[in-house]
Amino acid sequence: MNQINRRQLLSAALLAPARALAAPAELEVVIAPVSPHTFRLTIGGKPGDDGTLVQESWGAPAATLRGAFAPQSVKAGGVVIKATSNPPTFAIEGVLQLKVDPDTGVLSFPTGSAPLLGLGEGGPQFDRRGNTVTGRSGQGGYQLRNFGGRVPISWLIGTGGWAMFVHAPYGSFDFTGEESKFLPQSRETAWPLDVFFVSSKDPAVIMGEYARLTGHPEIPALWTLGYQQSHRTLASREEILGEAKTFREKKLPCDTMIYLGTGFCPSGWNTNNTEFTFNQKVMPDPKVMFDQLHQDHFKVVLHVAYPTGIREMRGTMKDPCDKSDPKARAEQQASCYWEMHRPVLNMGVDGWWPDEGDALNAPSRLVRNRMYWDAMQIDRPNLRPFALNRNGQAGMQRYAAFLWSGDVNSEWATLRNHIPVAVNTGLTGIPYWGTDIGGFIPTREFTGELYVRWFQFGAFCPLFRSHGRTWKLRLPWGWDTGDPGPVETNFTPDPSLLHDASVEPICRKYLELRYRLMPYLYSVVREGAQTGLPIMRALWLHHADDPAAVARGDEYLWGRDLLIAPVVEQGATSRKLYLPRGTWYDWWTGEKQEGGREITREVDLATTPIYARAGAIVPTGPVKQYTSEKVDGPLTLNVHPGADGSFLYYEDDGATFDYRKGEWMGIEMAWSDARKTLSVRLARGSKFLGKRDLEVKVGASTKHVVFEGRPLQVQVR
Repeated sequence: MNQINRRQLLSAALLAPARALAAPAELEVVIAPVSPHTFRLTIGGKPGDDGTLVQESWGAPAATLRGAFAPQSVKAGGVVIKATSNPPTFAIEGVLQLKVDPDTGVLSFPTGSAPLLGLGEGGPQFDRRGNTVTGRSGQGGYQLRNFGGRVPISWLIGTGGWAMFVHAPYGSFDFTGEESKFLPQSRETAWPLDVFFVSSKDPAVIMGEYARLTGHPEIPALWTLGYQQSHRTLASREEILGEAKTFREKKLPCDTMIYLGTGFCPSGWNTNNTEFTFNQKVMPDPKVMFDQLHQDHFKVVLHVAYPTGIREMRGTMKDPCDKSDPKARAEQQASCYWEMHRPVLNMGVDGWWPDEGDALNAPSRLVRNRMYWDAMQIDRPNLRPFALNRNGQAGMQRYAAFLWSGDVNSEWATLRNHIPVAVNTGLTGIPYWGTDIGGFIPTREFTGELYVRWFQFGAFCPLFRSHGRTWKLRLPWGWDTGDPGPVETNFTPDPSLLHDASVEPICRKYLELRYRLMPYLYSVVREGAQTGLPIMRALWLHHADDPAAVARGDEYLWGRDLLIAPVVEQGATSRKLYLPRGTWYDWWTGEKQEGGREITREVDLATTPIYARAGAIVPTGPVKQYTSEKVDGPLTLNVHPGADGSFLYYEDDGATFDYRKGEWMGIEMAWSDARKTLSVRLARGSKFLGKRDLEVKVGASTKHVVFEGRPLQVQVR
């Protein structure tokens, strides 16, 4: 299949209708420094502004070369490039060589022996070598049922010590040979070629450089990291409010209620697809209903389907809505489209679920991502917005845009494939990602077991959300009621499987674990906003010197300190996983394991393997029913001995932008393994927001202290 794809790509790139291209002698080459690690290579003119870059330039060119230039060395920042012409070739000292075909615009470089990662959401996984990865976006991009939708982003990471962002033109990658190729969409769009190249052996530097180019992630509201329960066909007002009450009565943690639109189901929140009027059959008094949900401490998110066939969205919220042109579709101008949302927003909606938009071109996808971030702040200037997107583009992280993988099938293969999909999505600068827990389209493989395993995976995705057809089976207690909900496909679940009392307790276990780990997760989110590091991390990011770890795509790190190995095989009683070099601790048993090897962890249905590295300081809190709940209980600092370690605990109000004004508290923690001492102090630049009760746990030993803003030394033996 790869050979067929390769021929198709070559045909698209090389046999497209030709235009008068610049001859080799006419091509201008500009090499410009960006940082000590990154340079910019632009050939054939200045690229247009598609919104992805945070600025147009980073400094004066180091060299401008024209025609058949003489061979020469160019230093751009800390990178040395040996440039030759005919064809234009650029050898990055000690790294690799880029070659450009002046007739077609095809960019070539050695494929190498190290894994190639990144390139956005979806497509063939994990290591991109041996595959072709097209630039097609949306749910038709690549094998939707098992791999999800495509968000193509031309940020390619060579785990041997380099990365590049092909800013222009849009195109595809062919990794099927010893020499890899970037192929423009056509000869007509081949120029200009605009490439940012990063040279570094340090993965953190590589990710930081991508953030330098396309922007650092914004910190989302804390509630968006809690559990989100999605609904489909709605029966009545009473069912909507009663189902929310059930979460609280059962004491199953949940922050958000999401309601689908009519048209995607027979009876949703609105009157019809793409419309902004309420369905009176189920939401006759939406403000009263939303007030009740808010009183029960739920946020409300509504599904919004984008009109089909529109390929462009333009402008920003700074551009006034121009209604004077009768030929202009309101959906095509961001400020006009937002005006449709505002009456619904004023009823008390907390966030949006922008669906569809596959037809939008790449710049328009980013315009749409940005609209939901900017527009919400017009009416609520000091509240962090939320939008769950199906499409996006490089730079979407600047708008705290969440992404989910689309309408995938409820199959074990889908769950298995989504681990590397998550890793590559995170490596492409999209930190806030998740899936429809259980898979959107139910199949014969959809059982309580598959739902539980997917739920465990979802608990360690930034977006923790259940959704899909036969929607009542997406409730934590749904597999023990006998009622799957409205049947929306040819799939009918076996009635004998719908009285499974084992599912709800396991869902409770992982809901409570997610909320207990919220202090750790929120600190990791803030770290990502500062550094560009994702939340779900390839092992390469922290174990680049361990080739076996770099090549592993069936597990990931949750932040720096926790390793997650989801169980993705039906009927599994064990899980093989790789522990990188060093010492690791089983989260459930505390058993110590030496890494640098593959191990087999026995599992039951309630267990997904989690390991903490030696030196890790993992803060946990008490179980909460929603993220803003005030619960008495200490902040527990779980220290894993065997190595020195550190952690920056972060907190703010979780809702506003006041942290930008200094209203946040950081607690720096450092563990000295030799002295068995934990040092605690207020982080520089942060503000003391009140005393915190701390419980320091090291193995079986525990000490209680109170942090009052002054440095502490806590010895635990």
